[in-house]
Amino acid sequence: MAAETAIAPGSYLRRSFLYRTLLGLGARFGEVAGAAVAMDFGDTEAELALGRRMAIADLSPLPRTGFKGTGTIEWLTGQGLSIGPESNKGHLQAGGELALRLAPTEILLVDALAGTGALMSRLNAGWSWGQERPRKLIGYPMPRSESHFWLAVTGAAAPAMFAKVCGVDLRPHRFAPGAIAQTSAAKMSVIIARHDLGTVPGFYLLADSASAEYMWACVVDAMAEFGGGPVGLTTLRRLAGG
Repeated sequence: MAAETAIAPGSYLRRSFLYRTLLGLGARFGEVAGAAVAMDFGDTEAELALGRRMAIADLSPLPRTGFKGTGTIEWLTGQGLSIGPESNKGHLQAGGELALRLAPTEILLVDALAGTGALMSRLNAGWSWGQERPRKLIGYPMPRSESHFWLAVTGAAAPAMFAKVCGVDLRPHRFAPGAIAQTSAAKMSVIIARHDLGTVPGFYLLADSASAEYMWACVVDAMAEFGGGPVGLTTLRRLAGG
């Protein structure tokens, strides 16, 4: 079934780096917290089955941010975030956001699928250096919304697909939920974080926004033999809800 565009993504300041590619595939867009997001491709039931087997979705318009430097973890935990001691580990927050600890003093925070951006907005608004001297060490912001694209790859066949483009073993018994790999995929540096959607294996893939179209094409090509294809945010939300 062909999808109809509910809103025109080109008229939104916040839209995906991939919106033209997604339009060409028949994506239907909706507004989420002021951004144009690909919600579906016209047949949500077929997409749900696709999501369980092998699918890719674009989450790039959804909110994300980052903080880095000495004092970052202490400041964020003081703001109510739950962050464990391990690097290369994703820590799920109460609202469904995911705090990716990339290094001892670096966090990349991605929103829940609701996409409200409430936690990111609160942290960005609440961060400031005080007037005290010496200045309290609380790290510094690292905005990520424009620097990194954000894709979700889901389905039972996802680890086998990734084996074609990435040297890290992402099979469930080797790459647990919350695990992060800062590695190379399709010959470019990427961040891969396992984040299951309900009972469905899921992975977040983030890398340089300038290479969004390249990475999308590489993953779509790699998943073709598994019968994979694109799905929208609606499908991811349904998978996450069980």
